[in-house]
Amino acid sequence: MKAILTLALSIFTLGLAAQTQWGAKFEQIDNLLPTPNQYRTGSGEPGPAYWQQQADYKIKVTLDDTNQKVTGSEVITYHNNSPSTLKYLWVQLDQNVRQKDNLGAITSGGSAIPDNAKAIGTAQAQSIFGDTGFDGGFKLMSVKDTKGNDLNYTINYTMMKIELPEPLATGESFDFAIDWWYNVNDRGLIGGRSGYEYFKEDDNYLYTIAQFYPRMAVYDDFNGWQNKQFMGSGEFALTFGDFEVEITVPSDHIVASTGELQNPSDVLSKEQQKRFDKAKKTYDKPVIIVTEKEAIANEKEKATDTKTWVYHAQNVRDFAFASSRKFIWDAMAVKVGDNTPLAMSYYPKEGNPLWERESTIAVKNTLINYSEMTIDYPYPVAISVHAASIGMEYPMICFNFGRPRADGTYDDFIKTRMVYVIVHEVGHNFFPMIVNSDERQWAWMDEGLDSFLEYMTMKKYYPDLPYNSNDPASIVPYMKGSKDYQRPIMTNPEQSMQLGPEAYSKPSAALVILREQVMGPELFDQAFKEYAERWAFKHPKPADFFRTMEDASAVDLDWFWKGWFYSTDHVDVEVANVKWMRVKGEGQTFEGQVQTQGGNLGEGEGADGNPFFGQPQELELTDTQVRGEYRGEIDNDAIRERFAGKNVYQATFTNVGGLATPIIVEWTYKDGTTEIEKVPAEIWRYNEKQVTHMFVKDKEVASVVFDPNKELSDTDLENNSFPKPASSTDSRFESFKKGNGN
Repeated sequence: MKAILTLALSIFTLGLAAQTQWGAKFEQIDNLLPTPNQYRTGSGEPGPAYWQQQADYKIKVTLDDTNQKVTGSEVITYHNNSPSTLKYLWVQLDQNVRQKDNLGAITSGGSAIPDNAKAIGTAQAQSIFGDTGFDGGFKLMSVKDTKGNDLNYTINYTMMKIELPEPLATGESFDFAIDWWYNVNDRGLIGGRSGYEYFKEDDNYLYTIAQFYPRMAVYDDFNGWQNKQFMGSGEFALTFGDFEVEITVPSDHIVASTGELQNPSDVLSKEQQKRFDKAKKTYDKPVIIVTEKEAIANEKEKATDTKTWVYHAQNVRDFAFASSRKFIWDAMAVKVGDNTPLAMSYYPKEGNPLWERESTIAVKNTLINYSEMTIDYPYPVAISVHAASIGMEYPMICFNFGRPRADGTYDDFIKTRMVYVIVHEVGHNFFPMIVNSDERQWAWMDEGLDSFLEYMTMKKYYPDLPYNSNDPASIVPYMKGSKDYQRPIMTNPEQSMQLGPEAYSKPSAALVILREQVMGPELFDQAFKEYAERWAFKHPKPADFFRTMEDASAVDLDWFWKGWFYSTDHVDVEVANVKWMRVKGEGQTFEGQVQTQGGNLGEGEGADGNPFFGQPQELELTDTQVRGEYRGEIDNDAIRERFAGKNVYQATFTNVGGLATPIIVEWTYKDGTTEIEKVPAEIWRYNEKQVTHMFVKDKEVASVVFDPNKELSDTDLENNSFPKPASSTDSRFESFKKGNGN
């Protein structure tokens, strides 16, 4: 059998032959994005009239180690830089998420006692019954202006509306004061993003204190007031400002905090001050500032007097601290561009020897790698605090799990978990602490981007550890799951069905694919860095990221955002068929009407059922005559000579999963060699369901495999090969034997 084919035959024609329902996967997404304006441009950068508010804080807070209670007072100076006149302000009361009838608890709807259950655990009972027995939430003692006049306010769960005595015009500021207290929660019993851990063995507490003060909500050009309730999953939207904070704790406590310590001589011994100064000039390894021996002595002291640690922080969106008499403290300097931040770790003896060996080095590695991919780390310190069973981030400080066994031993699994959570949480300094996205509405903008950079950092600095998160292969189990339990990445975290994949690992896997398989590292890295530089210390939205990535790369990515971020489609490409043809060498007479006959390569296949070991179809290249106005001539003989004897493989790919994707195939040749070949995702633009592509080869092919290195998150490996593996497709000979009962 022979086929006649002209080179003018278009893949466009082949694609349309099988066209079915049109899903508009390659249509532009302009209709999904906000209209560009003077505040946010179509290129993805801040516009000429971009503005943002500022909130400055002076806070005095006392930690009661006897009653596990925080008492505080603050003066907030709110600067109205918007073009609007404001009649009221919104303040976040995030501790109210632990009030008995908080909105998150009474609307959870996800807990039920199993059918026929006669017993449930005590912790499960607290969750199901919606009663932890804990008296949580802010207890407000006063809300006044700086003249001492009471301000009218209304509390709506985790939000407080403050009525202004007079409207606040553009360019004006308003000072007001709040006094409060609250009970600190036991994270082991009640949970929470902050709280304490109690160590029964030595009767001591380790406090990680955050969301501890009433904080200004964001007012911006996109939402006005962003006053969406805190229900537990959606994190925070905050305004930049300067902080002056005084933290009073028992005198034997060591405090780790956002900002720079202003009074080391008041809170550290002379020897500890010397070590602290040495750490600021030491780049090769951490310097121990508070030793394990000193920490153990503090555990036993139980001081009754207090000390006040004073910290200042400039241009940060939040403030947090940790305090314990159990803390060991080490630090080292890191060179990042023209900056020299201190990488520091605080940890109890229960964290050693793992934390002393690994934590501060992980902080250093994170600062260097993230800075290379975004902006130079601008803050004076970056702190990792060891706290059991938590990973949580704040400006310059984060709380991280990862504890060795009770006897101090650990394996690579324990070390990997500890290292990657430190990388991740320290990395949050860049997203969202500097590139200040709205976590309350778009969790992926910080968690997803940070998880991607976590993957890049672990790959670079810890290649020998068993780290297998946040890459295309890791997301496959989720992607192949039921769509009933999935939501698009572009979903508010409170509506997310599986927050881990949908905010962390799926966005990260998507960005890995975008970098490695769609844009290429050079273009991606340039665009990603441009986004970080444009939006550092500003408030970006999803459209700003999407538009910047395209603007800085000249790559149209609307199909990518549409598929990966706005849908729950998944990657599942079947290698449906591959036809093998070979071009004849001698010339043929011209035939006016071009024809093509594919044929079925099952005919003449080898006894093992592999059609590539049968005979190829003969393919003639006939003369092409010039028609119309064009006056040139086609050198038909030269074309025939160029393709003479070539093997032509006509491959048909079916998009089972629906997500547009590049096509990566591995060719294994009969001589045992292999070759990887890539076709951009735009091949699906005419036919989203099935495409056919011609591959011209000098060698003869033995087999074809789609996504051989698991780089595209393909969910079904069984349909990736042609011919089908013996495990899924019997050869003709085997089928014949079975049919005859032998």
